[in-house]
Amino acid sequence: MGEVENMNCIFRNPNEGVEARVKDLLSRMTLKEKVGQMTQIERRVADPVAIRDFSIGSILSAGGSGPGEKALSSDWADMVDEFQKAALQSRLGIPLIYGIDAVHGNNSVYGATIFPHNVGLGATRDADLAKKIGAVTALEVRASGIHCAFAPCVAVCRDPRWGRCYESYSEDTEIVRKMTSIITGLQGQPTQLHPKGYPFVAGRNNVIACAKHFVGDGGTEKGLNEGNTISSYNDLERIHMAPYLDCISQGVSTVMATFSSWNGRKVHGEHHVLTEILKEKLGFQGFVISDWQGIDHLSQPYGSNYRHCISSSVNAGIDMVMVPFRYEEFVEDLIFLVESGEILMSRIDDAVERILRVKFVAGLFEYPFTDRSLLDIVGCKVHRDLAREAVRKSLVLLKNGKDPGRPFLPLDRKAKRILVAGTHADDLGYQCGGWTGTWHGTSGRITIGTTILEAIKQAVGDNAEVIYEENPSADTLARQDISFAVVAVGEEPYAEFTGDNSELVIPLNGNHIISSVADTIPTLVILISGRPLVLEPQLLEKIEALVAAWLPGSEGGGIADVIFGDFDFEGKLPVTWFKRVDQLPMHVGENSYDPLYPLGFGLKCNIRNTFKPARLHS
Repeated sequence: MGEVENMNCIFRNPNEGVEARVKDLLSRMTLKEKVGQMTQIERRVADPVAIRDFSIGSILSAGGSGPGEKALSSDWADMVDEFQKAALQSRLGIPLIYGIDAVHGNNSVYGATIFPHNVGLGATRDADLAKKIGAVTALEVRASGIHCAFAPCVAVCRDPRWGRCYESYSEDTEIVRKMTSIITGLQGQPTQLHPKGYPFVAGRNNVIACAKHFVGDGGTEKGLNEGNTISSYNDLERIHMAPYLDCISQGVSTVMATFSSWNGRKVHGEHHVLTEILKEKLGFQGFVISDWQGIDHLSQPYGSNYRHCISSSVNAGIDMVMVPFRYEEFVEDLIFLVESGEILMSRIDDAVERILRVKFVAGLFEYPFTDRSLLDIVGCKVHRDLAREAVRKSLVLLKNGKDPGRPFLPLDRKAKRILVAGTHADDLGYQCGGWTGTWHGTSGRITIGTTILEAIKQAVGDNAEVIYEENPSADTLARQDISFAVVAVGEEPYAEFTGDNSELVIPLNGNHIISSVADTIPTLVILISGRPLVLEPQLLEKIEALVAAWLPGSEGGGIADVIFGDFDFEGKLPVTWFKRVDQLPMHVGENSYDPLYPLGFGLKCNIRNTFKPARLHS
């Protein structure tokens, strides 16, 4: 470790209080070391010498940035521990925080359990399930050596045209608030004596959580990613800020600022939002982190006046800056800004105190390295069973039979022949969506899991013949001996701005595949998507049944469990299903509310349980 390894330092003593340790360590730090702690860099530029000499505070992996293709948790742990060794060789030996976007499981790691994306979890309304998912995610993240998950996203998505709609639990603030229980799963359960606003991490099986993106990112005009949220303060507080109260009450350790603007002003530079509201009014005592190169957005052209970007964001209340590449320039410029008086030393000390507080609370000084005993549980049956349960509970049945008295589901697993078709029937990458393996996600066998086709084959066993054609031929469609078809179509994977979509039609020729199959064969359609898509009336009339499966993740068995009747449907729409995109944005309680399916809609296979409009927030 650093040169103070053998010194009798308060900050080295785990029996001392956290605040005493923070104060002691801060008193020993140079300005350069303080600035280093405020710097988060990407692993591709994380040179061990630079980590040591700059006293770098944190490293992250961008989506797809890892130790190698299809790298396992052990490979990640080896990499992270090497970076940590470099940090501990700095003068004061301050451990670093390694962060990653583990937004639906430890989704960057091959073989990890991939859970449904947040929109699917919102369909469950199950806070206890979210908490369990958080705990499992924490274990699999820590097995890879990583200390911090940039999750959960607690945005309230008010427009499905937004490319991050699937990262939101709901358009309903109260549903989002309920699902913030995932934080307690990630970080552990605080005691009743836990001070309000103080960060909390229970132990080595837990991770530092990050509530994001503060604030209003789900309310941008026309659903544009990184766009402008136009609202009064009262609406911002009531709709978008409320979930953060629940996050803070659970001891969330970090909060990420939003790329977007509020009434035309970039939040990354807003002292009123980040300091006066988040830190002072809401009492948040963890640290505020910028988004990816988020401070660069504060000058035009992008990042051109870097000193202005740094000064504006740090003075606004950003404590740790996700640089992620130009760290030498960042450190040099931030030191200059402090020495010239443009940024006060008190602001730097506040930022570093917050960062150190989280590191002490998380136990990184005592346990900086990977607990290798966790490696065997990554992707284990218990974890996959939980993901399968989440899939079952997230499915929303939108239609069941052309005749209300003759339900189509559950399917008969002893049917003579079953046709399985569609672009998403046998594609694990499509099933998982964005933020899986890479930033945007991709198609194919990207991780370990079960596709819908594989799940159907497992469900029927030798009872029925399963015919699979992605786009069935005319000869197949003309056969008279096929009992029914299951067609799985939907969206290609995307993330952030690449998902912004003003049309929201089913891509990849999905409508044609559905129509051609349903013309001759009784058809169940399973829609794999991060949001509602346009459902043409004539198409809805043709099909027998329709299931919104969202982005279910690695465990396709959960879909087979429900469509074959081992479990009934439980999911309820977490977002309004519109008729036409020209209706958007559309929300419950508005006079013009005329949806195809309202918020809260969800059928059961038992036709006696007919839909009754759910109470708002149920």
